[in-house]
Amino acid sequence: MKTYYRPIIRSGFVRPEDAVSFGTTRFWVTEVEVLSRTSAPRLVPFSSIPHDEQARILKPRAKICGLNFDHPIIMGILNVTPDSFSDGGKFIGVDTAIAHAKSLVEGGSDLIDIGGESTRPGAVEVEVAREIDRTAPVIKALAPQINVPISIDTRKTPVAQKAVQAGASILNDISGLEFDPTMAEFAASNGHPICIMHSQGTPETMQDNPTYDDAVLDVYDFLEDRIQRLEGMGLARDQIIADPGIGFGKTLKHNLALLNRISLFHSLGVPILLGVSRKGMIRTIGEAEHAEDRVFGSISVALAARAQGVQIFRVHDVWQTKQAFKLWNAVEVGEDYVA
Repeated sequence: MKTYYRPIIRSGFVRPEDAVSFGTTRFWVTEVEVLSRTSAPRLVPFSSIPHDEQARILKPRAKICGLNFDHPIIMGILNVTPDSFSDGGKFIGVDTAIAHAKSLVEGGSDLIDIGGESTRPGAVEVEVAREIDRTAPVIKALAPQINVPISIDTRKTPVAQKAVQAGASILNDISGLEFDPTMAEFAASNGHPICIMHSQGTPETMQDNPTYDDAVLDVYDFLEDRIQRLEGMGLARDQIIADPGIGFGKTLKHNLALLNRISLFHSLGVPILLGVSRKGMIRTIGEAEHAEDRVFGSISVALAARAQGVQIFRVHDVWQTKQAFKLWNAVEVGEDYVA
C-alpha cells in the first residue's frame, strides 16, 4: 500500500540540531506525518523516510519565469468575464482591464492571472472564440506595460495558444489536463510552465455531490499522476505548479481537510498554488455573505497556508495580502521583511 509523507514545516531562527532546511527558505523540517489509506497517521523523524522522498521535499524550487519561490508569490486575479462570482463584469474592456492589472502590480502582485471563463459553481462553458476575444487582446496590450509574468487561466488549448502568442508565459489549467487532453502536449512540446489544478467534474456540476475515498490522498494521487504524465511527455518537473483546487468539486469538509494537511503536496517536488480568495468557505465560516467582505478571512487562510510553506497565492486583494505577509514574516523572524 502506498505511503505518503507530509513534512511538518516550521520557521524561526532557533532550530533543533536535526532540523534540515526546506529549500533555500527560512522554513525547516524535523518530522513528517506518515499517511496511508490503511493505517492511522503517525509522526516520524524526517531522517527516517526514504532519501528520494527527502530530496524531493527539500530541493529548492527552481525559478519559473523569474519568480523566486523563496518568498510568497502573489498572483493577482484579473477576470475579464461578466459572471465571475466576486468581480464579474467589473473589468470588461481592454482599457478597464489594463488599469486594474496595473493597480494589482502596484499593490505588490508578482504575477497576473487572466481568465475569460467563469469557473464558479454552476457556470456554463464559454465558447472558445468568445474566451479568446475576452483574453487575447487584453494580454497583448498589457504585456508590454508591466514587468511581471502573465498566466492564462483556461482549460482550452486554443485559448492558451492565442494567449501565449499575445504575451502570456504560464498556463493555468483548472481542469488538471482533464477537459482538453491536448493541453498537456501543448505545454510539453513547447516547454511552457503550467499550473495543474485538481477539480472533480466541471464547474456546471462539480458541487452537486462531490465524494472521495480520502480527499487529501485522492487529490495528491491526481496531481502526482498529472505531473508524471507531463514529465513523460518531456516537460521538466521544475516547470510545473500544483494546485489542490479548493472549492472545485469539494465540500467544506474536503476543503478544510486539504488546507489542514496542505504541506503534504510539497512531496510532489513542485511549488504549491493556493486559490481560496473570497470563496464560499470564507463566506460560510466567516459569515460574510458579500464577496468584498471576505478579505479578512481570505488572508487568514493564506497565512495559515504560508505557515505550511505554500509558495503561491491567487488573490483578489493583493495589497492587503502583501501587507499581511510582510507583518507575519517580520513577527516570525524578528526583523523587517525583505521581499
